[in-house]
Amino acid sequence: MKKKEQVFNKLVRDKIPEIIENNGDIPITRILDDKEYKVELEEKLLEEFYEAIACDTSEDRLEEYADLLETLSALAEIEGSSLEDVITIMTKKRKERGGFSKRIFLKKTINKK
Repeated sequence: MKKKEQVFNKLVRDKIPEIIENNGDIPITRILDDKEYKVELEEKLLEEFYEAIACDTSEDRLEEYADLLETLSALAEIEGSSLEDVITIMTKKRKERGGFSKRIFLKKTINKK
């Protein structure tokens, strides 16, 4: 009987190979170098973003938002920082420039000079 292969070629969470093995399949993996890791995290960020905006339910969107945060956390670590540091910067920017809760959409500006 011929074995069926599925090709993924993408960054996955740390426990995915173990989960695949527990399901009776054989994961074929490799460890990425620093440059590849950053590129794949950026690809993962886009993947999770598109999955989030495609969701039909609030529950599904929240799951995808969690995946986005996990990916952002890993990207922050590459920069020698943490998700908490990113949140601190976000809070500072919100205090200085505001957030998005007022739903303001800037149509244009007119130069008064």
